[in-house]
Amino acid sequence: MKRKNISSDAKWEDIVGYSRAVRIENIIEISGTAPVEGDKVIGIGDAYAQTKYCLQKIEKALIEAGATLKDVIRTRMFVTDISLWEVYGKAHGEFFKNIKPVTSMIEVKSLIDPNMLIEIEATAIISGN
Repeated sequence: MKRKNISSDAKWEDIVGYSRAVRIENIIEISGTAPVEGDKVIGIGDAYAQTKYCLQKIEKALIEAGATLKDVIRTRMFVTDISLWEVYGKAHGEFFKNIKPVTSMIEVKSLIDPNMLIEIEATAIISGN
């Protein structure tokens, strides 16, 4: 099995020991993706903007791994305020309305930075078609 690690060059990847994404054969796993660029949280206080930013980062990692959003079969959204589910869902729907992967939205106590409202993971399988 050939393994390809995809990096986002975040300083935390070496400290924590993780990759933005890993592709093994036709399976791609995308690590927890937060609304962060460098050391800056994007869209502070804006659940929609943060969700959209996370999904754009996921799409970029998928492309680097040789896939597209159409290959995504599962997403997991970890949110700090479940009452905003419609806001997170609206952004998610803009990316996946016609793809419809299985998904989970789980409320968590907090994320690594208190300004982060969401973190998203994704799984993709590239079909031979």
